Parts: sequence; structure tokens; C-alpha cells
Amino acid sequence: MKKLLLIITIAAISIVGTTTVLNADADKGQKLYKKKLRKSCGFSGVRLARSHSQDEWREIYDSGKFPDEIKKICPRVKLDQIKKDWWPDIYDFAYKYAADSSHVPNC
Repeated sequence: MKKLLLIITIAAISIVGTTTVLNADADKGQKLYKKKLRKSCGFSGVRLARSHSQDEWREIYDSGKFPDEIKKICPRVKLDQIKKDWWPDIYDFAYKYAADSSHVPNC
């Protein structure tokens, strides 16, 4: 009985922990960065993503200030040209490749 309860608990936690992954995609965010932001930023996605740690990116995104932070890092970006439904993917890209991450983007 204890093992069954433990398995159910672990499954529930893993499902809750992956909701962001289900809603957005870091690979799509990387493609969006390459296509929509890279020219305006003037630097690779590595520099953008490594501007903050994963915790900092999460805090910025949760507070609703993610587009403003991107504008601060890349002043030439025109926020009105970025569709609202692209932001979660761009966030996942920044989060996945953040300063404290061991991943390196290909852009």
C-alpha cells in the first residue's frame, strides 16, 4: 500500500512539474529567436539566455515582465511584432539555456 501511494505521489509531482513543457517548447523558442529576434538583438541566443539564471528567468516570466526584460536586453526589438502566443516558447528557450544551465543553444 505504501509503495502504491509513493508511486502515485511521484507520478502526480512529475505531471505537475512538466506542465510548462507541455504548453511551450524551447526548440520552437530557439527558432523564433533566430527568425524574429536575433537580427534586432545583434547577438546570439546564448548571450540572451545567459543574461539570467533559470530562477531569475522564472521570476521575470511569472511577474509578467518577460517582454520588458527582452526589450531591456535587446533595445531594438519591436515588441508589437512578437505575437503574444510566442512568448511562452521564447521563455522556455531562455529558461532552458540560462546562465546556470549546462545546455548550449545552437544559434
